[in-house]
Amino acid sequence: MRFTLAFIAAILAAPVMAAEYGPEDGTLNPEELTWRNNVRKAEEGKVDMIVCASGYLMTKSGDHESARKIFKACADAGYTAAMTWMSYMENNGFGGEYDPDAAAQWDQRAAELGDPVGKFNHGVNLLRGYGIAQNAELGRKYVDEAANEGLQIARRLQGADYDLDEVTPDADNWRYAPLF
Repeated sequence: MRFTLAFIAAILAAPVMAAEYGPEDGTLNPEELTWRNNVRKAEEGKVDMIVCASGYLMTKSGDHESARKIFKACADAGYTAAMTWMSYMENNGFGGEYDPDAAAQWDQRAAELGDPVGKFNHGVNLLRGYGIAQNAELGRKYVDEAANEGLQIARRLQGADYDLDEVTPDADNWRYAPLF
């Protein structure tokens, strides 16, 4: 009987205790590990590897607008993998306009910071003259650096004597054709 009365008293007091907390006390049950929370963190500039990695899931699920926010914040914070993803977003018009010049700039930035994928992409852009002035010699240099760092696709391009058809489907040739 004593236990029952104590239990009933505790139940009746619970709403009073919960009512003692207000908005000034913060969020009592914050969102964690959600897309919305990761986008909010990115918008606030609070990025880490977990937030940055969530951009991949967002873009692969078709939420390109959220992915772009994540990748942009992460790239601005110095994450080179996010820079190559920003290039992908720009190059495909995902979450924004198609912009090959911006795509090439993101690849160049990642390359200059030492990212092997960025080096490969920047090298291919230079070989092709896509989004940046064509410079085959410098392009091969970047591809070679990526290959020396173990990037298999760069080694494959070297093995094909830098024939871009080896690494780019011919269905994309329209995209890389000169505009003039």
